[in-house]
Amino acid sequence: MLEDFFEQHRKIGLDTSVFIFEIEGNPKYIKLVNPIFVWLDGPKGRAVTSTITMMELLVQPYRLSDIDRVNKLYALLSTYPHLEWIEPTLEIADLAARLRAEYNLKTPDALQAATALAFQATGFISNDTAFKRVGGLEVLILDEMLLV
Repeated sequence: MLEDFFEQHRKIGLDTSVFIFEIEGNPKYIKLVNPIFVWLDGPKGRAVTSTITMMELLVQPYRLSDIDRVNKLYALLSTYPHLEWIEPTLEIADLAARLRAEYNLKTPDALQAATALAFQATGFISNDTAFKRVGGLEVLILDEMLLV
């Protein structure tokens, strides 16, 4: 199913949950998310995520004053091949506001969706069904993949 999704989309957007499950080695999701990062390592892998993702990933290590973990996460993820980290711009903020208004998304979700759309992603992987309301993105929900 993932392979078909990758073939259908030249570029995909990744929500924070994908990174959390991979980093934590979450036993429920690791068999789903690990292939995403293997794909990103390959020649056809292309993905985008908002820098909001990095912010969300670093909160817990900062809470624990685990600066070593902060540095490791930043070093690993910020240099991942074929993954673009996109900062919110005025254009993305405007699109996010429209998506938030139209689809009743939370602000971080609106920024993630706007980032994906602004950078021509046509697919999006998350574990939040709210993204399914967003037009222009085919959304793959990890929990739904567990049922297949």
